[in-house]
Amino acid sequence: MSNPEAEAKKELGNAAFAAKEYDVAIKQYTAAIALDSKNCVYYSNRSACYGGKKDWASAAQDAKECIKVNPTFIKGYYRLANAQLEQNEFDAALATIKQGLTIEPDNAQLQKQMRQIKAKRSSMKRAENSSNSPPAAGTVLPGSMMPYRNLDSSISKEVMDLQQQLIATTKEYRMVKANIMKAQNGKRSNELTKGELEKLPQGSDSKMYRSVGKMFMLASRGEIMNHLEENIEREGKEEKDLSGKLEYLERRMKSQQQNIQELTKSATSE
Repeated sequence: MSNPEAEAKKELGNAAFAAKEYDVAIKQYTAAIALDSKNCVYYSNRSACYGGKKDWASAAQDAKECIKVNPTFIKGYYRLANAQLEQNEFDAALATIKQGLTIEPDNAQLQKQMRQIKAKRSSMKRAENSSNSPPAAGTVLPGSMMPYRNLDSSISKEVMDLQQQLIATTKEYRMVKANIMKAQNGKRSNELTKGELEKLPQGSDSKMYRSVGKMFMLASRGEIMNHLEENIEREGKEEKDLSGKLEYLERRMKSQQQNIQELTKSATSE
């Protein structure tokens, strides 16, 4: 259970942090920690304050303490990796991210941060190489006509992997869209047939048949109506489920495209 006094200090710290009064915020978070040293959020917030002051060593220390207090608090890994990145401790930052991903493998923030770390490491390597040797021959990224000098192989591989994922997602998107149209057409056809049957007078002795695969079977008006209503309901549900999946795939495609753009932009900036 949270300490009320410590929480009050935290709220004051949050207000000061929002106003970018980092020293005031640090003082309040420090007071909160003195009252409750087992609350990981206080260390995380103070780490963010030190980051705002560009005191990355202190930011890293608080982030480590945050993780020590609560090893499952993902934001602690993010803050530590960010502080390590700002100090150009790329291997340590990547190790921190990997540790966080063992807790939440699908955490988008950590995955994005990992790409940024790799991109910055690649950019610094290229800058070092260009200062020590003449420019190497251009390298072309898979699926792109734009040349990139001395592109780190790990970045090139990651871009290729992301492009393959985008291709697979796009293919799945098109299949789902086609299935939605199929469900819509089936539902519309059944609704039209049901509408025509409803026009027939009750007790009509007209012979009626319903399709069973490639065959037609004699059936009563009631049986056919029930069959059509079941199909309409099933196809309506299928359309709804597929529409939800289509929205998810659209978001995933946009995310993958953005990730490729961010990675290639960071990897080629001087």
